[in-house]
Amino acid sequence: MTTPLPLCVIGGGVIGLRHAEVSAVSPRIELTAIVEPDETRQKDLRDMGLPVVTSVGDVPDRTRAAIVATPTPAHLASTRAALERGWPVIAEKPLAETLDAARALIAAAEAADLPLFTGHHRRCHPFSLSARDALGQIGAPVGVQGLWSLRKHDTYYDVPWRTQPGAGPLLTNLSHEIDLLGFLFGRVTEATALISSARRGFEIEDSAAISLRFDNGALGSFLMSDAGASPWAFEAASGENPAIAASGEDYLRFVGTEGALAFPSLTFWGRSAPGEIEWSKPLRRREGQSFDRVDPLLEQIERFARVVAGGADDVLCTGQDGLDALEMTLAVALSARQGAPVARGAVPGDYSGV
Repeated sequence: MTTPLPLCVIGGGVIGLRHAEVSAVSPRIELTAIVEPDETRQKDLRDMGLPVVTSVGDVPDRTRAAIVATPTPAHLASTRAALERGWPVIAEKPLAETLDAARALIAAAEAADLPLFTGHHRRCHPFSLSARDALGQIGAPVGVQGLWSLRKHDTYYDVPWRTQPGAGPLLTNLSHEIDLLGFLFGRVTEATALISSARRGFEIEDSAAISLRFDNGALGSFLMSDAGASPWAFEAASGENPAIAASGEDYLRFVGTEGALAFPSLTFWGRSAPGEIEWSKPLRRREGQSFDRVDPLLEQIERFARVVAGGADDVLCTGQDGLDALEMTLAVALSARQGAPVARGAVPGDYSGV
């Protein structure tokens, strides 16, 4: 039997608690502590029967790894503290607040010769893994169309910071999409964005229309909104978040020279007869396979445990992958502000998107 990995979670908020919950049910993990400095939150966590400490220095010595789930501005300090104790780390997405901070974390992990991953867990769904193989059937990549539109309830915005810069769908939700597209389709190299706050009237955007260029020559478009009601979004398609109603509707469509693929159903349209594929010939439709439902955070933490034990993994989002997703997320925010395309390498290192 595999010896469980002694692991702590740094940050006892909603996301930190989710990581603690999957740690508690995984035979590969021993949860040694949740680091949470707020006394009121400490009491709540203790009432749940969870082991709580105030600082990283208080974590039991037997601990061998960490998940960082503090607020994004604290990722740099929290992740550095974990690396200094010799722990491999998963830092929740986004990896850091700025590119400079993300690069500093990658450098620190490399100097310590420790694994550093970013918590883009969508990669760990079975349909995400199968999509990589299925996309090999559509030929040379041409483009992708995406739609993420979930209407957040009005009382969501009773919390003041949710109406302020940095809290809109670009900086809250887009990095997941950028990373998943990079995992499945290709690295994004340029972005152009238009934003609107017409529906909610806040200082932040409620909708964004985004154009993307990929390093493989493909193009993409993405509409995002937290004001528009629709069944089209990753969370609705996958049903992974119990707080969001499931629809089962695809929200991404990939197009190539030999066919097309809908995601996450993996419905495929391709060749129906010999010879050239062209518009006078109907495409043959093939339904995607069904997949067992999993908790992607549980899958992610168990993959992490295998890596810490000496295994290899080509699914987890590395620190560099996380930096790539952060850079192009910030590029979209910068494009919306400047009214012009922003290419990889053009985002200032200290820019936070605000």
